Amino acid sequence: MTVLDYQPLSRARSWRTPLSARHIPVVATTAVWLFLVAAASIRYPGFLSWQVLLNLLRDNAFLGVSAVGMTFVILSGGIDLSVGAMIGLASILIGSLMTRHGWPAAGAVSLALVIGVVFGAAMGIVIAFIELPPFLVTLAGMFLARGLAQVISLETISINGTFYSALDDFGDRFFPVTALLFLVTLVAGIHIAHQTRFGRAVYAIGGNEHSAVLIGVPVRWTKVKIYALSGLCSALAGVVYTLYTSSGNANAGSMLELDAIAAVVIGGTPLTGGVGYVLGTLMGVLILGTIQTIITFEGTLSSWWTKIAIGVLLLAFILLQRFVQRRVERRR
Repeated sequence: MTVLDYQPLSRARSWRTPLSARHIPVVATTAVWLFLVAAASIRYPGFLSWQVLLNLLRDNAFLGVSAVGMTFVILSGGIDLSVGAMIGLASILIGSLMTRHGWPAAGAVSLALVIGVVFGAAMGIVIAFIELPPFLVTLAGMFLARGLAQVISLETISINGTFYSALDDFGDRFFPVTALLFLVTLVAGIHIAHQTRFGRAVYAIGGNEHSAVLIGVPVRWTKVKIYALSGLCSALAGVVYTLYTSSGNANAGSMLELDAIAAVVIGGTPLTGGVGYVLGTLMGVLILGTIQTIITFEGTLSSWWTKIAIGVLLLAFILLQRFVQRRVERRR
């Protein structure tokens, strides 16, 4: 058997275990989001509207884009703590190149994306070939990326240009560009996870790395690609941040890696890897964004209640995933 014959655990094991057991976390996530939306629409009449949904997607686009990349990392059983710092590095780099050095938007954005891929691939090489823990490698990457960003500029750099102005006009007239980039990234992530050999390899590594080697999965190079993909998504999230704020900031994305991890876990992907869905990550992002929107509508609650709600939900979903795992193990 080769990796070409391998089917992802999200598909292959679902035929050997109860369908409901494998889908409980995703179904629960969806149910929680629908409950939050329903409750909020009852309390706030204007909550359930097209504009609120657009704002929800637009305001959480850079979190969502980075969370898609984080999903692949966690599916493989790894972790990436550098995503927030990469957002800051990409945004301040774009701002500096465009505003201070006169680069065109296409050139600045392209360079930022390339740096994200190279940075992620470099961490993946260290993790895969030197066999250092992903936590330590990406922690070092976080400090390195944040430091490089602050070397470029400690101050926020405003971005003004014809290209960015045109995108703003397009968003005002038709559909927010940041939300569009998020949705395109999401669709691409779903396709990669479930329709490509690389996606099958990611599930195989997360399910059982030793077994993945035995069935012909190129484990080391797949890990390099996983972290390169995460770096690309993080850099793209930095681009989205510049579109959202029309500025670059070295401190952008501070602690966002924790929100991305929370969105992935709440979306039904356990930290042990091997099982999960990119679509579940969307629901996790929507839950986090909906909680923040509800607090904004309420007006009297501190924004810290968002963190409290996320903590409670995260703990609840970890316990739910543990329950599902034990139930599946008993049925084998």
